[in-house]
Amino acid sequence: MSKLENKVAVITGASKGIGASIAKHFAAEGAKVVVNYASSKTDAEKVVQEIINSGGTAIAVQGDVSKQEEVIRLFDETKNAFGTLDILVNNAGIYNYEPIEQVSAETFHQQFNINVLGSVFAIQSALKLFGEKGGNIINISSGVSRTPLPTGSVYSATKTALDAFTVALSKEFSGRNIRINSILPGVVETEGSRSAGFIGSEFEAKLIATTPLGRSGQPEDIAKVAVFIASDDAGWITGEQIAVSGGIYGL
Repeated sequence: MSKLENKVAVITGASKGIGASIAKHFAAEGAKVVVNYASSKTDAEKVVQEIINSGGTAIAVQGDVSKQEEVIRLFDETKNAFGTLDILVNNAGIYNYEPIEQVSAETFHQQFNINVLGSVFAIQSALKLFGEKGGNIINISSGVSRTPLPTGSVYSATKTALDAFTVALSKEFSGRNIRINSILPGVVETEGSRSAGFIGSEFEAKLIATTPLGRSGQPEDIAKVAVFIASDDAGWITGEQIAVSGGIYGL
């Protein structure tokens, strides 16, 4: 039997990059997948079509996670389509690297509203669908929550906050059969990191030079670990922060 047979999963920010790869890997393991997107409808529909073409089940649902009413609609549509929910992956996120002198209220709140508050809204809605059977939450954090980088103070702070939620909620969910964990990726080659000019840059080269496995990650490196954490194989793992970084963020 596939690892996620008949499970229902919502993956936020799943039209591209890590989120899209998680959606495809979950579907390949038997999950029914909700591909959430904020604005990239064409990309989200492409992910859904790839899943369907491979024999899986998926739908695309628009929703900006920083807006509570849109998050509620996302989970209402999930319930209408599949009746329940087993797995939530909080992957939607943005980053803005800039010197502290340039940080504005707008860029500060935008990162916290999507990366942190959006995850809170999603968790609140997911709990209603989990019900008494329980469920599984995976927060896609970042290795910068452990090792913040220059000009990334605000982004790093959002991921540190997300990790704190992971630990606190693992205790809050005691007795409810709900597991929650963080995945902390290292340098990953995605559409976002390429368009930002990071991939191929001198900065990337410096980070790779200090990465024990000697390369940047690929979205599937993260997705495969997400499958494990979402499966019963990880049934005794909760409240953990799991670095998937080629060793650069190992403790």
